[in-house]
Amino acid sequence: MGLTKTSVGKGAVREGALQGGRDGVFTVALAGNPNVGKSTVFNALTGMKQHTGNWPGKTVSGASGSFISKESGREYRLVDIPGTYSLAARSAEEEVASDFVCFSSHDANVVVCDATCLERNLNLVLQIIEVSSRTVVCVNLLDEAKRKRISIDIDELSRRLGVRVVGVSARKKSTLSSLVRALDELMENRECVSECYRVSYGEEIEMALSALVGLVGARVGDRIDARFAALKLLEADTAFAEKIAALSGERRFFDDELCSSLDAQRESLAQAGLYTEALSERIVGAIVKSAEELCRGVVKYESDEYGAFDRRIDRILTSRATGYPIMLAMLGVIFWLTIVGANYISEALSGVLFGLGDMLGAVFKYFGAPDWLYGSVVLGAYRVLAWVVSVMLPPMAVFFPLFTILEDVGYLPRVAYDLDAPFKRCNACGKQALTMCMGFGCNAAGVVGCRIIDSPRERLLAVLTNSFVPCNGKFPMLISLISIFFIGAYAGRGASVVSAALLVVVIVVSVAMTFLVTRILSKTLLRGVPSSFALELPPYRMPKFSDVVVRSVLDRTLFVLGRAVTVAAPAGVVIWLMANVTVGEASLLSHAASFLNPFARLMGLDGVILMAFILGFPANEIVIPIAVMAYMAQGTITEVGSLLELGKIFAANGWTWITAVCVIIFSLFHWPCSTTLMTVKKETGSIKWTLVAALLPTAVGILLCMIFANAARLFSTLLYI
Repeated sequence: MGLTKTSVGKGAVREGALQGGRDGVFTVALAGNPNVGKSTVFNALTGMKQHTGNWPGKTVSGASGSFISKESGREYRLVDIPGTYSLAARSAEEEVASDFVCFSSHDANVVVCDATCLERNLNLVLQIIEVSSRTVVCVNLLDEAKRKRISIDIDELSRRLGVRVVGVSARKKSTLSSLVRALDELMENRECVSECYRVSYGEEIEMALSALVGLVGARVGDRIDARFAALKLLEADTAFAEKIAALSGERRFFDDELCSSLDAQRESLAQAGLYTEALSERIVGAIVKSAEELCRGVVKYESDEYGAFDRRIDRILTSRATGYPIMLAMLGVIFWLTIVGANYISEALSGVLFGLGDMLGAVFKYFGAPDWLYGSVVLGAYRVLAWVVSVMLPPMAVFFPLFTILEDVGYLPRVAYDLDAPFKRCNACGKQALTMCMGFGCNAAGVVGCRIIDSPRERLLAVLTNSFVPCNGKFPMLISLISIFFIGAYAGRGASVVSAALLVVVIVVSVAMTFLVTRILSKTLLRGVPSSFALELPPYRMPKFSDVVVRSVLDRTLFVLGRAVTVAAPAGVVIWLMANVTVGEASLLSHAASFLNPFARLMGLDGVILMAFILGFPANEIVIPIAVMAYMAQGTITEVGSLLELGKIFAANGWTWITAVCVIIFSLFHWPCSTTLMTVKKETGSIKWTLVAALLPTAVGILLCMIFANAARLFSTLLYI
């Protein structure tokens, strides 16, 4: 099975890069509403790992992968396009999806639907089969529908639509054989069902279409359905009209004959009261009505209260009175479990890894390795790797599976719903709540996720402020510092509860700062009125724990750890060299720390800490290891059997609770990592806005650190007086 992963963008659509069947591979567009399981179908068929989750808007870019039908031997290139509710694009991602369906040279469409809300999903199905009858409808989540006592007559729906309909539960790969078989039959041009269903838009619109279809068809040929093209021209969809005109090639599309006929039909519709807006409403209404009629008798509910449970839970989770307290309590529980579980794992890993380090050192000495090689490899590179794994891995191994479960259950979209109102008050788009939640996983992913925001101004607001929430690379540092300075200060079982509560406070501060900076930007550099949007709350689903473990461990924990290790090893060598190469009577490390120290002291830090943040620019995960190594006389890191031992190292180098708080503040608000900044540059196409994305959180962090450090020192002085 040959696999590829590519971006599905406007260029690919215009150039027709995916040509059906010419290279012996049949290209299939995988379409559907957001959160219907498209990526799950894609992963199951291709063996790739497109990110999935119970969260609308997960697929904000496209991916393509190949698979081979076992029955026919045909090879298919499956293109997972962004989720969309309509071919009338309202965002850049929906435009990508619409363009690919309407204008690319692919061989077939597979439209994935959610069996628990089939009627709503059929709106897109009806539009796509208007464009091309070479379509297979894949009704997914039949297992969920069964649990909600919803039954669907697949054969009758297929007969009514006039295209092949198959029912699957994509998380069970064996059920997808019917989908592959339907594609095989379609490629063989076997007529499995009757003529395709056509939406009736009413007498006035149908007469106008009849007058235009011939003229449009003569100009576009078989490259797009002439009836669908005529409908878009009547709607005065300018962007779509330009793309339709481009299909005519060198021949002039909007000639006098077509323009005259188009004007006449629009005038006739206007006389019937169907002006542009009313016309669009009539068309949408006809599609909705058709979907309702198609489902009548096909979809049966054993109980009228099939969604009552979800609605009862939503009344609690999205209530103004209970939504926020539950959100904070949920975060507190996750952080408490993370802190408690991480300590045990960290202690065990530390003993094993540093024991292996001693064995590695013995091997170097046995073979008579020179001191510089022994120092740079064993005392530098290996020991920082051991520290990263033993201290960073345990919190991630606990936190990410818990966070992934919240995604799969469907809770995170409820969080976004609760946060919609605050973003509106900041003159930003409520969708920024979704991109902010993505930022907790990875700020680079959050920046890419900002594509779901339609307004360029609001999209830029979300991009510039995404790094104000801590990404997964910062959580181990935050958890470690809070555990060291508060678990060590409080004895007993309540210590971990205190640390979890404080971590929740830290997260709340970061979210509050996101709101504040967003509002300031929207009132100054990026003025404007907030736009509205529709947020679909997905059904609650029981997570598939095997997928949770695989996704949280492979896609997140090991990815973050791998990035940290890749950067930490060379950083360990650099720090060791800086600590051992002297200029005058002091090492390079001492010179660098001394140079930064005066400014760092104003922030409540020291030169070593500030240098660690600078050297940790490629990855936030290695800031603490660099600082610890810099504190050691030979640029090496000793075994850290527990976080308490790490606390002793900090205390011996002058750390106080004020230092710890300032480090936490600066870890929250400083320049994003190199990966995130490169993503900002790619998404904005602007060096100016990339610099703003770097300088904005840094300025906030420096200012807050200075204010807190000086206020704390003043308070301490007054307290002793």
